[in-house]
Order: sequence, then structure tokens, then C-alpha cells
Amino acid sequence: MPLTAQERQLPFTPKNHDLDGTHNFSADDRFLVYDTRGFAGPGIDNSQSIEKVAVATGKEMVLYRPKEILTGPEGMAAPGVGAPYYSVADDVVAFIHGPMVEDVAERGYYGKNNRNGMEVRADGSGAWRWLDGRDVSVGETTPGAHRGGTHDHEYTTEGSRIGITYDDFLLPEYDRTIGYLERHDKAPGEASHYFALLVPVVKKGTSKACEIERAWGDNWVDEKGTMRAFIGKVRTADGVAYEQSLFVVDVPETVDITTADSGSGARFPGPPEGTTIRRLTKGFADGIVRCHEPTKRIAYYGGEVDGLRQIFVVAAFGGEANRDPAMRPVQVTNFPNGVTGGLRWAPDGTAIACIVDNGVAVVSLVENDGDFGKVAFLTPRSDAPERLNLVWSHDGKFLAFNKRVETKGEAGDVVKSFEGQDLLQVFLVDGQR
Repeated sequence: MPLTAQERQLPFTPKNHDLDGTHNFSADDRFLVYDTRGFAGPGIDNSQSIEKVAVATGKEMVLYRPKEILTGPEGMAAPGVGAPYYSVADDVVAFIHGPMVEDVAERGYYGKNNRNGMEVRADGSGAWRWLDGRDVSVGETTPGAHRGGTHDHEYTTEGSRIGITYDDFLLPEYDRTIGYLERHDKAPGEASHYFALLVPVVKKGTSKACEIERAWGDNWVDEKGTMRAFIGKVRTADGVAYEQSLFVVDVPETVDITTADSGSGARFPGPPEGTTIRRLTKGFADGIVRCHEPTKRIAYYGGEVDGLRQIFVVAAFGGEANRDPAMRPVQVTNFPNGVTGGLRWAPDGTAIACIVDNGVAVVSLVENDGDFGKVAFLTPRSDAPERLNLVWSHDGKFLAFNKRVETKGEAGDVVKSFEGQDLLQVFLVDGQR
């Protein structure tokens, strides 16, 4: 593998193209989906469209744009659309959608506990539907609805379930947690999917030993969505301090999502019957975990709480306490300055990509002939601007990422974001090894 490969800028249009570190490639790898946050105003609040770009030509297509948009400072804009995920089971994209402008008087502006999931056809027709329902009345919550905001709408490979992170509006004394959506004929209102919590958390600051107060950084472990890995903030055994650990929640195919408790104005929602939570590590774990579904392996950031982050890999049915050493976490990287981010699996499971010293690195997981842990950099290192939001195509041919670069408009003038930054563009590099 060459030490560096040629980076190719894909779109050149004067706007932001934020990949957000989601699943951006279409099933056939012909397109990448992105949002336009940070161009007209701060955050997803002011992202004005969901779009895709053709990998071969750089031609762009708007998939969804709200009819009415209200720009403003953070917390005073609507609706806000972002964090798009491509399905590999259908030609559709799921993304965050805040309140329609006409609903702001009743619902308020975009916020982490004031948003839904929307799905749009990726053919340019603009056809869309709500994925989930929202009910913030103070009585019993409508079965199958949530009471706040969903985020990171990640399809399972076979398409019937969607993993989410969740923030509650009615009881904000509870921190972020995770849940899922499932297609169901009992889905509330105009929604296509039924909502359920997966990880019940306890009120902030009130946990007892080994209880979870926050869950995030989640990812499906397998194609059918029967396991979801996540990072949990958990009280230590002495009941005083906190730890961040890697967990898996098991969600068998036989689980009836309608047995979930949707909660009330005074009661936090609960998971459906038949789900169980397993703790895989007690050592520090962080970031958005990434899973290789065919082999059911989980990659995550580990190391010291205040130190350098390195990448570790563990089997989904393993863990630090497993009797079999082969099922315990293995440290994959040992970079002097640690790993910045961008953790991604090669589709064949033989390598992991990440961003180190601002370079895109590929780390071998092949055990033969001492290749395990060997590193090849596909881009220069220690240069500028920053590389971020790394994603690997399904066929393994490309790694895509974002960089801020000077961008000119049709008249030849340099265009900047609302805060005077260079614009976020998509770049590709050869990912084949």
C-alpha cells in the first residue's frame, strides 16, 4: 500500500457539505449524502437541506429542503435538518428534522429534545414521511411515541429497525440515552415506526453503584439489529465516582416493541420486555463505537480518562472478564499522539481506518506474518486544514472525509460561511489495500 494516495475534491459548490460521520454512501456506492449545517447559521439548527453528490461526477441533488426556513442564533432557528443516514436496504435516507416553522409557536425552536426522524426518497422526488411520533402532553404518553428528540437514525442492514439516540423533553433531569424504531402498524399518528427506549437511565446524580446515568455513541452490531453497542456513564462500585464503559444491549428478533413503557409526564420511558444489557469493559471507553457486522466485533476508543485515546477491538460476546483470552479486548493502535477520531471498519474486516495527526491512517488487523497493527497513511500528516468525518465505502474502494478549503462562487469571489470560515467540502482517497 502506498504511504500516501491522491486526495480528490468531489463537490466545489459554495456551501457546506457536512458528512457528520454517519453512513453516507448509498448501497451501490454511487452517491454520498450530507447536510449543509454551519453555512447560513450555527449548527444543525440552520442546516437548510439534505443533499447527495455523485461520486463519479460531483453532480449534486437536493433530496429535501423545508418549504419555510427560519435562520437565527443557536436555539432560535427552525426547522433544522441534518445527520443523514443512507439505507442499504432501500433507496431512502433518514435524518433529523426539527419543528416546522408553522409549528414553532407551539413546539418551540430546534433543539436536541425537540426533533423527529424523517425519511426521504433518494431519487430526487422529494417524497418523505415521518419516522417517529412525538407527544409531550403531561399525561400518559401515546404508545409508540417519544417525548423529546431522536438523533442518529441508523438503519439496520436489513432495514426493519432504526437505532437512535434520545433526549427527553418532559423529564430533562434524565440524561441522553438510546432507543430504536421499528416499522409497525401500531405506530402513532403519521409515523411509520414505533418508538422504544433501549437503555433505562436513572436521574442525573442519583445513580447507585453500577447504574447507568447516560448512554450514547451507539451502533448496530449485527445485520438484523439484535445487538446494539454503546458507551455508558456508570457509577463506580464505591458509589462515588463515575466510569465510562462499553456495553451491549441485546434486542432479540422476538421482542415485541409494543411492550415498551412510553412513560408519562412523571415517569421516564422504559424498554420492551426481553431486552438485556451486558457490560463488556470496566476500563475507559469513549466515542462512537463502530461494529463489523459479519464478524460481530466492536471497535471503540480506550485508554486513560485524561490521556491519549487508542483503538481497541472486542468480540460482541466477549469482554474484559471473559475466561477466554481471545474474547477479551485487544489494543489495535499505539500512536504516540493518540487517535483523533474517524474510526471506521474496512468492509472485509481486515483493517480499521482512523485519523491520526490529521492524516488518514489504515491499521491492519491481519494476524499472519506479524502484520497486525501495521499502519499505512493514505494522506499527508500534520498538515492543514483538519480532516474529519471519515467514512469507508461499502466496496472498500474509497474513504471519504471533510476538509475546509477556499471555495469560490460563480462570479469568482471567495465564499465563506456565516462566521467567516472556509467551506466544508468532501474529499475522496483510494481505500483499496
